[in-house]
Amino acid sequence: MSVIYDRVALIGLGLIASSMFWAMKRGGLAGEVTGYARSEATRATARRIGLCDRVCESAAEAVEGADLVVLAVPVGVMGAVAADIAAALKPGATVTDVGSVKRDVIKSVGPHLPPEVHFVPGHPLAGTEHSGPESGFAELFDNRWCLLVPPPGSDPVAIARLKALWEGLGSNVEEMDPDHHDLVLAVTSHAPHLIAYTMVGVADDLRRVTDTEVIKYSAAGFRDFTRIAASDPTMWRDVFLTNRDATLEILGRFTEELFALQRAIRTGDGAHLHEYFTRTRAIRRGIIEAGQDTDAPDFGRGQKSS
Repeated sequence: MSVIYDRVALIGLGLIASSMFWAMKRGGLAGEVTGYARSEATRATARRIGLCDRVCESAAEAVEGADLVVLAVPVGVMGAVAADIAAALKPGATVTDVGSVKRDVIKSVGPHLPPEVHFVPGHPLAGTEHSGPESGFAELFDNRWCLLVPPPGSDPVAIARLKALWEGLGSNVEEMDPDHHDLVLAVTSHAPHLIAYTMVGVADDLRRVTDTEVIKYSAAGFRDFTRIAASDPTMWRDVFLTNRDATLEILGRFTEELFALQRAIRTGDGAHLHEYFTRTRAIRRGIIEAGQDTDAPDFGRGQKSS
């Protein structure tokens, strides 16, 4: 493939940004890639493993002259980062992000950007339970979805260019309204993570009573909960605080469903349980048929991507 952006700046050097770098290099999609991370240790690690062509000592230095700036930091600090880099942004540059929440990011980042800079928020639906600069790999986005959420009036050329980059990284790309995005992600990602954290927390309380048995005898279902709950705590704290309304709506529906299942178990209503499990089983089949997971029985432990 040909170069899409002459210079790309990655602000934040965790799993997503590092995977973007390796995927851009795999596809020859960028000329120079600069990077910045707040932690000096992270910057040192990035230099040691060759992550980015140039690791900078400030975010403003990293974005100077960049055609594309990727904000790969927790959503709670994106506004502050945008304010920090605004004066250094090149006219005509595109700023995007990889955050799991979109309405709040648009509200916190947009006002800081100069009018001659294009803002095209994005969200790659890919990840693992690992984080940090050494966790990235070029194949992370292959056949995964990336959602672009451009505000009204966005430049179609800037959107098309960013879409071409994500397709070059291996993703399938669609555009989506920010509020709809946040509701969909509350169903498919945010609420499941909160439920996983809760189940692992309950098990931790039980473990104090049963010594190590919860860990020792973990079955596949609980192991998957712990894999999800191992995700970056700062990122997830910010996700729930910035996507509060949609997450609470979905958790309310979840609670209602849970009460209905409790009642079925209490009253011995096997027909209700069987019908419910049969209906929900079809969702899993749909995910596999869409190529978004494998039918292999190892629950993803043999794969790098989640």
